[in-house]
Amino acid sequence: MRDGAGSDLKVAVMGGGTGIYAVLTGLRHHTDQITAIVSMSDNGGSSGRLRDEFGFLPPGDVRRCLVALASDDEAHVLRRLFEYRFDRGHGLNGHTFGNLLLTALTDILGGEDRAIDAAAQILNIHGRVLPVTLADTTLCARLSDGHVIHGETDIDVRKAYHDAAIEEVYLEPSDVDANPEALAAIAGADLIVLGPGDLYTSIVPNLLVPGIAEAIRDARGKRVYVCNVMTKAGETDGFAASDFIREIQRYLGGDVLDAAVLNYHESLPRDLYERYKAEGSEPVAIDLGGCYERVPQLAIRPLTAAGALVRHNPDLLAQTLLEVAHTDATELAVG
Repeated sequence: MRDGAGSDLKVAVMGGGTGIYAVLTGLRHHTDQITAIVSMSDNGGSSGRLRDEFGFLPPGDVRRCLVALASDDEAHVLRRLFEYRFDRGHGLNGHTFGNLLLTALTDILGGEDRAIDAAAQILNIHGRVLPVTLADTTLCARLSDGHVIHGETDIDVRKAYHDAAIEEVYLEPSDVDANPEALAAIAGADLIVLGPGDLYTSIVPNLLVPGIAEAIRDARGKRVYVCNVMTKAGETDGFAASDFIREIQRYLGGDVLDAAVLNYHESLPRDLYERYKAEGSEPVAIDLGGCYERVPQLAIRPLTAAGALVRHNPDLLAQTLLEVAHTDATELAVG
């Protein structure tokens, strides 16, 4: 059953990695009209191996979105099957079943878009999943010391040049075509959600595809950025919330965001805080003045789920996004 407050809401969600999973998992209980637009620059792990061996687009982020949108009742076992990761077997070790299935469907049906639609039918998903582009691209990062890193995986987990900040990211080749269905979904959406997710390796890669940032700038729907809960070593060291917003606006090509969703931090358990600190991460500070200089509306809420890691709670995040979608005033500042 869909929540009446959001049942007619058309939502386009953009990102990659694990961040988009929380948004989709929460929103699917409120509307069937969700389109997940997914970055296709992953070149690591199971996705990277399949991409290298078969020459198809990486399936990992697509798989996560399909599972997030799958029906609770009808696809419980199928969701577990899609996420099943082989931990033994020559050639199979490290692969997820869903990645293998999407690769096989692509080979059988002759295209990634057809494979995704077929997998969506198997899982009976609420909404659609669309690659941001059907072209093969490599994400690159130019660092402050002049070095260039090629490949999302090496940007995500830095193997060298650890002290150099990211100056810009870009696609190689850069002149790829945006998926026309993704452009149409952005144009028709009532709410466009960017994030949460790794800034330079999950969210910005979508905005680098020609036509996507322009479509968001021209969109009639409300454009909302969900800020990360924690900084990430090698990507967003020392970033406050306004720094995340600044970079999103930079790659959008203008101050076009209508709102930002920020997490109000409660104290982290000491052991969890120390674990993140050892990895070079810390809670994202909310600098209200800087944020209001960049975006007119803020929704600041306790949004994290307790556990071994700090993650957005899907239900709390969905409730906040629906509130933002239906409220034009700036009075959402604290909840």
